[in-house]
Amino acid sequence: MFGLVPFGARNNLAKSSERPQSIWDVFDEPFFKDDFFPAMNNWNGAGSMRVDVKDNGNSYELTADLPGMAKEDIHLSYQNSYLTISAQKDESKEEKDDAGNYIRRERRSGSMSRSFYIDNIDEARVTAEFKDGVLHVNMPKAAEVQHSTEIEIK
Repeated sequence: MFGLVPFGARNNLAKSSERPQSIWDVFDEPFFKDDFFPAMNNWNGAGSMRVDVKDNGNSYELTADLPGMAKEDIHLSYQNSYLTISAQKDESKEEKDDAGNYIRRERRSGSMSRSFYIDNIDEARVTAEFKDGVLHVNMPKAAEVQHSTEIEIK
């Protein structure tokens, strides 16, 4: 009987008593995120990039969670006061029998991107580090320029 109904962490039936919501909530759930499609359970979709931006006074510190990504999968750019983080991952898995015939072959691809308006930073001193699925970006603020001028009255 347990094989007919998925009893997992993502089981909406088990959670319905914990958080009563609208019947329309089912449309917010990704189709492949359940125990009937276990190969897709660990895949992170476009909405899964969690980001924190902190103002430290003399710099901004950005932390982005990118689990499952490698450093080579991530692109970071700063243009026209917008910091953009983009990541793309392509995976392919296959199983063959002894004769070399496919038993199973799966492919998937996904990408995500986030942009943030961060003005007045020193672009030459921006540093980024990616470790254990977390991207850390340190953006020192640019020195403030005084834009006031004394005007002589004649």
